[in-house]
Amino acid sequence: MEGIMRALVKHHKGEGAILKEVPIPSIGPDEVLIRVKATSICGTDVHIYTWDDWAASRIRPPYVFGHELGGEVVQIGENVTSVQLGDHVSAETHIVCGHCSACRRGDAHVCLNTKIIGVDRDGCFTEYVALPASNLWKNSKELPFEIASLMEPMGNAVHTTLSESIVGKAVAVVGCGPIGLMAVAVARASGAAKVIASDLNEYRLNLAEQMGATHLIRPRTEDPVQTVKAITKGEGADVVLEMSGHPTGIRQGFEMITHGGRISLLGLPGRPVELDITNDIVFKGITVHGITGRRMYETWEQTAGLLESGLVDLKPLITHRLPLEDFEEGFELMKSGNCGKVVFTV
Repeated sequence: MEGIMRALVKHHKGEGAILKEVPIPSIGPDEVLIRVKATSICGTDVHIYTWDDWAASRIRPPYVFGHELGGEVVQIGENVTSVQLGDHVSAETHIVCGHCSACRRGDAHVCLNTKIIGVDRDGCFTEYVALPASNLWKNSKELPFEIASLMEPMGNAVHTTLSESIVGKAVAVVGCGPIGLMAVAVARASGAAKVIASDLNEYRLNLAEQMGATHLIRPRTEDPVQTVKAITKGEGADVVLEMSGHPTGIRQGFEMITHGGRISLLGLPGRPVELDITNDIVFKGITVHGITGRRMYETWEQTAGLLESGLVDLKPLITHRLPLEDFEEGFELMKSGNCGKVVFTV
C-alpha cells in the first residue's frame, strides 16, 4: 500500500511531539500492515513525550511513537499464514530474537535482544503500522478496538498479579496508575480475599474502588504500612504489587509484606532505592519478582480469558477518548494524573 498518513512524531530531543504526514510503511514477507483504529497512551509514552532522563538515554528521534493498539489487518506479507485480511488484532510489543538463551528456555519476555515497538522502531500513534505477524494477537470482532488497545498494558498487570497464586490472599497494590488499576481488577477477579489499593491521587483511588478494591489507603493522611497491618490482623499483605516506581512506595511495599510473602515490582524508579534487605527481605524470607513485559504467550491467554469471560471490565478505566490531533490534551491529562486510560481514535 502506498501513500501518506498522519502520524504523531517524536521529532526532536526535547519535550513534545508533532502531528505530521509521513509515508505509509511498506511490509516485509513476514509482516502485516495494520490499520490502527484505537491507540492508548502508556506511561512510557509520557516519558518519551516529556523527554526525561530515561528517554534521553534510549530514544533516537525522529520516529513515530506509541505502542498500545487495536486495529485491522489490511495487508499481509507473502510468508504470513497466521492472520488474514480483515482480522482484528492487538500486538505484543516486544519483538524478540528467538535464539538467545532466554528465548530458547521459554522466557522470551526477557529476550536479550528485545526491540520494542514505539521505542526502538516506529509505533502506532498513526493510521497504519507495520508489524511482524508473529507479534499479533487475534481478537474477536466483538471486542471493541479501544479495549483491544488495552490488552498489552493489561498483560503487564496480569503478569505482575499472577506470577504466583493469589487465591484467598491479601493483595496490596501500591500505585494506582492505569496498570495498577488493572492489577486491582485482575486481583479481584482471580480470587484475592482482600485487594488493598494505595495512591496519593484521589481521582485514581475512586477508580480503584470501581475496579474492585476492597480497601483504599490515602498515604497523605495515614501510614500505609500500619494500615495494611491493621487490615490483615497485624500480619501484613501476602502479596504486594509495586506499581508506583516511587522510592517511598517501594520501601513501604517491602515493609508491609508478611513473612514468606511475595512482592512483584513493575514500577520503575528513576534512581537507585535504598532498602532494608536484612529485615524486609532476608529475615522475612520473601520472594521478589522483577516484572517486565508479558510472558509470551501465556499472559496473553490469561488476559484474553479474563476479558472474554467478563470477569474483568476495562470500560470504567477509559476516562477520555480523543482524536489524535488532540494529543497535547491527552498528554497533559496523563501528566496530571486526573485520568484513567486516554485513548486516541485515529
